[in-house]
Amino acid sequence: MKTLRILIGQNLGLLLAIGMFVVLYALYVGMHPRYSMNVVTQNGNEMLALIFVSMAQASAVLVGGLDLSVGPLMTLTNTFGSHVLAGTGGNLILGVLACLAVGTAGGFMNGVIIVYGRIQPIIATLATGAFFIGLALLLRPSPGGRVNGDFSWALTNDINEFGYTYGWWEDLGWFGLLPMQFLILLLVLLAVWFPFKRTVVGRGVYAVGSAEGAAYMSGVQVDRSKLAAFTLAGFFAGCAGVYLTLQMGSGNADAPQAGEYTLRSIAAVVIGGTSLFGGVGGMVGTIFGAMVLRAITFIFRVVPEDSIFGFMASPLLQPLFEGVILLLAVSLGAARVFRIRNRLLLYT
Repeated sequence: MKTLRILIGQNLGLLLAIGMFVVLYALYVGMHPRYSMNVVTQNGNEMLALIFVSMAQASAVLVGGLDLSVGPLMTLTNTFGSHVLAGTGGNLILGVLACLAVGTAGGFMNGVIIVYGRIQPIIATLATGAFFIGLALLLRPSPGGRVNGDFSWALTNDINEFGYTYGWWEDLGWFGLLPMQFLILLLVLLAVWFPFKRTVVGRGVYAVGSAEGAAYMSGVQVDRSKLAAFTLAGFFAGCAGVYLTLQMGSGNADAPQAGEYTLRSIAAVVIGGTSLFGGVGGMVGTIFGAMVLRAITFIFRVVPEDSIFGFMASPLLQPLFEGVILLLAVSLGAARVFRIRNRLLLYT
């Protein structure tokens, strides 16, 4: 019983985020007039880019920083991708790798400036964010570009469609109806985040975020951990940029959109139970935090105008109600921060 209580306490933020998402999405499903697996796939398309940007933010927050460049770096990768993702075969794979390299390089640059320039992360990334947006505008002064249509279709639909597109498999039954976004996210978690978290550097990220001075005195390589955290943040922002390019089929150096993704990523991190002081939290909670934000948006689309909540369907009032609900959700997620002592938790 004591072990269960400790386990629940360590993962309370994650459990709250899951609970909020289940409640909000259940409301959405209940009000949707024609809910189906196609709607699930559409929802996944809208969620995945924000999920990746939020994971980028979480990587920086875990080490005790705040990255204001995740949205701009996503936008830079998006505009770059609109130039290099139009090929086929090997050229297309190289284009994806090049986009991820751009994101990773941007994150590495942030880390170098923060670690060796001794500049506060929030200040350094505010500056680099402006730099990334400037590069994005150079690459794509106006919206445009082209993406391989088959590749875009295959990765933004269900698993069956991926098999149909490339002739790799036929109908996979219920499994084939799952969105490709689920497999993409699972692949990134299994191939990147979980292995990283179990490395010495990954554990160092939690240690530095929990208590940098104590981590240094314990022999943790603080600079390496910070550099790794911001580099990983750049990689996740690059993933967001690649998927946004596939979803849109083009590139757009949209500064307001970049700013919105950045702010929502911070909210998703807090809702997911990651401490803004660093050292506590993780990616799974952040994923559900991002899904909570999207679920709020989904609900406003399907509120019946003739219901008691019909006034919420007004486009003019939706930002107000969304802000109120978002404030409540963030407050609930942040409540845990004020109850937790800043300590080292490696596996929460």
